[in-house]
Amino acid sequence: MPIALPTARAKPTTDFTTKSILVYGPPKIGKSSLAARFPDALFLECEPGLSELEVFKIPTYTWADFLEACKLVAAGNHKFKTIVIDTVDNSFKSCSDHVNAQHGVEYEGDLPHGKGWAFVKNEWHRVLTRLASLPYGLILISHSVDREIETRTGNYTRTMPSLPERARGVVLGLVDIILYCDTTATRDKDGNVVTHRVLRTKPHPAYEAGDRTGRLPETLPLDFEAFAKAFNAPIPAKNKENAK
Repeated sequence: MPIALPTARAKPTTDFTTKSILVYGPPKIGKSSLAARFPDALFLECEPGLSELEVFKIPTYTWADFLEACKLVAAGNHKFKTIVIDTVDNSFKSCSDHVNAQHGVEYEGDLPHGKGWAFVKNEWHRVLTRLASLPYGLILISHSVDREIETRTGNYTRTMPSLPERARGVVLGLVDIILYCDTTATRDKDGNVVTHRVLRTKPHPAYEAGDRTGRLPETLPLDFEAFAKAFNAPIPAKNKENAK
């Protein structure tokens, strides 16, 4: 189809099931369980850990297997509406291993002039961009890690996805929503500490999060129904401004 200049402005989509979402947090907090509740989810299983969930999955422990699974998804002859990469950390590692093997090296840095890093990043970007362009929801699951950030006024600790920097930059620029799975504590009427699992959705110096849509509150329960209800609620005016 030939390319033509647009005649009307594109309207933002208001269906969260078509969004690209990064979900990250500590182990066993419920990241995969949350993703499994999205409509007709298919997991590309890049590391063991789904044995306790009843889900549709394709083992993709090598980049060749991952690419083959992506081709099946792109072909469209299936019922799935949400594609889950669990975890995106291991998916990137298999991408890196594959590219290095193609060039006969063990590490990206073994190729001169930064070519190895460029080859891996280009392959990673190519495949993720293609997946995100498909008419399905895309959920990328990652672990969390605390890193020390150096500034001119001092150092501080920031929680972020555990992806290497070169992979994290591609993912953060690609997704519509970044959900940080965290815990918070309150006391009940008897003074006992009660822990709650939450999703954090807005940028903060202490952690990576974001909501390009502006539809989500700053914090909500780590629960699919709570997420869907919040997303489908009327968007507050202040959220529209903050998302720009």
